[in-house]
Amino acid sequence: MNVDPHQLLTVYATYVIAAGSPGPSNMRIMGVAMARGRGAALVLASGVVSGSIFWGLMASTGVSALLAKYAQALLVLQVFGGLYLLFLAFRAGRSALTSNEKLAARASGDDVALSWRALYRRGLLMHLANPKSVLAWIALVTLGIGPNSSWQSIAVILCGCAALSVVIFCGYAIVFSTLPMVTLYRRCRRWIEGLLSLFFAFAGLRLLLSRI
Repeated sequence: MNVDPHQLLTVYATYVIAAGSPGPSNMRIMGVAMARGRGAALVLASGVVSGSIFWGLMASTGVSALLAKYAQALLVLQVFGGLYLLFLAFRAGRSALTSNEKLAARASGDDVALSWRALYRRGLLMHLANPKSVLAWIALVTLGIGPNSSWQSIAVILCGCAALSVVIFCGYAIVFSTLPMVTLYRRCRRWIEGLLSLFFAFAGLRLLLSRI
């Protein structure tokens, strides 16, 4: 197994920022955490984690199969992955210009009446129904593998990102069930997302301009 530690660090860092940056899943977890508490938010987060791991398996399997058959498949994936990262840069930049009130309004309030089983199902389906999730995984897997990459290398990337997804999504449920962190996030959100926008732009351009 030949895994470049710097390349692996780039993949993990990109995943942490992609999964940790405010989006539909995280906003939903935050809303449930504030409305129903830590337990219900963790159940919803576990559904999101399950959906993320599923797309990770699909993306890693599909990418490895394409690279095994077509030498130019990596170039196509680099283009799509790079464009998606640039899209994330745009979204983060736009979110940095959006008021806290408008973002909070996007967190669904109807989660309050749902059972824990329904909350898990909603988190799972929400992530499975989002085509951006698999595009994000394609971008991440492509950043970390090449035409001659072994299945062990792909497994290291997938398992590492899966573990990070548990930490991130469940971390949102734990952290945002406390009032001090909610207040701190609202104060610093625009600065944080502005930095995220710059990082995504750098990662996307790096992927688009890299050689196979």
